[in-house]
Amino acid sequence: MAQKPSIPKGTRDFSPEEVSKRNYIIQTIKKHFEAYGFQPIETPSFENSETLMGKYGDEGDRLIFKILNSGDFISKVDDVTYSSKNSNSLTPKISEKALRYDLTVPFARYVVMHQNEIDFPFKRYQIQPVWRADRPQKGRFREFYQCDADVVGADSLLQEVEFVQLYDAVFTDLGLKGCTIKINNRKILSGIAEVIGAKHLLVDFTVALDKLDKIGEEKVKVEMMEKGISEAAITKAQPLFEMSGSASEQLEQLKTLLANSEVGMRGVSELEEIISTVNSIGLQSAHLQLDVTLARGLNYYTGAIFEVAAPEGVSMGSIGGGGRYDDLTGIFGLKDVSGVGISFGLDRIYLVLEELNLFPDSLDTSLDVLCLNFGKGEGLASLKLVSTLRKAGLRADLYPSDAKVQKQFKYADKRNVPYVILLGEQELAEGKFVAKNMKTGDQKSYGLDAAIQFAEAIKSDF
Repeated sequence: MAQKPSIPKGTRDFSPEEVSKRNYIIQTIKKHFEAYGFQPIETPSFENSETLMGKYGDEGDRLIFKILNSGDFISKVDDVTYSSKNSNSLTPKISEKALRYDLTVPFARYVVMHQNEIDFPFKRYQIQPVWRADRPQKGRFREFYQCDADVVGADSLLQEVEFVQLYDAVFTDLGLKGCTIKINNRKILSGIAEVIGAKHLLVDFTVALDKLDKIGEEKVKVEMMEKGISEAAITKAQPLFEMSGSASEQLEQLKTLLANSEVGMRGVSELEEIISTVNSIGLQSAHLQLDVTLARGLNYYTGAIFEVAAPEGVSMGSIGGGGRYDDLTGIFGLKDVSGVGISFGLDRIYLVLEELNLFPDSLDTSLDVLCLNFGKGEGLASLKLVSTLRKAGLRADLYPSDAKVQKQFKYADKRNVPYVILLGEQELAEGKFVAKNMKTGDQKSYGLDAAIQFAEAIKSDF
């Protein structure tokens, strides 16, 4: 007996209904990306290892899926390396490529390779899958889609304001009212690391801080100490964990804490400008909130950082995030090109919409009209009718065989088809067809030459 097939943990099959719902989210996001002037690009699903490795910090590097070299890759490994059983030294000899971890680093690579073809500032969007060797859990998968928008070649803080508006526009359109757009600035975190005497441990400081909402304050402090940050330094950083009040009140507290840090004060000034501008313009349904403990552990962020939380009452991690990176392209040789971008978490947004029952009912309908099949002659006439209805803009289909009528109706019911057409021997002889409304049970006859009239009539019902 053949073994039952399976799929890798952290991956999923998607049913027609699920794909329809995912496409609804993607199309909504894409519509707003294009309304804001972003252009689409695509990059390969895998990159050269050196493109990805070292760009996400040690923790990120461990989550990158490596691709084994083709052929007899192990024969090229020397005996000393092989016998050492050290994955860090063995991996580069047997794997030269890796699945992309995110869309931002491949985008930076794209900009450098195509810099002579690009008009700066360059606004791009990208909707493609990424892969991470993470532990699967609710809302976290090993294969998932990211929906990114970035601007490179512009250092104006108006770009950050525009991204806040873009988040607000998309989530309002999806019916996700009450989302919280959290904002902070990596310069502030750099300033705090400086004033507490841990400037040389900034990466360890931010990586630990980024876990605050997952493991809590005490465990974050333990991890900081394990990374070499002294207890005295952590005590000096305590105001960071206790900060409260409005955005303006917290910014005043930060000015006191960071008075002796030039980089920290630049971060405060940038946040003041962004928050003030957003408040003067206003948002439709989202809330902008300063969160001084927001860190986002990725090493390439240098300025404002964002994270979006679902509406209150929904148990879900962030459904979006991003930030400014002043010199990400510099890692590939193109210096002084500032960029800023955000990402929408498609899979988590899906789960939130599902939990809140926010998907439109119309997504359950994949077919507008099903024509029943009553035999060879009737089937040919029905196929011609179906072709006309398709040209008129309807999603129409013909049942493929002349099975029992009850079975065909049952199929239409399971497909949630709103209209069924009956074109049997008698209808064919009379040059007409009967359309049945599956919801009300009402039936109406139309001449075979009135198919367009029928199509226009039922399209007005959708």
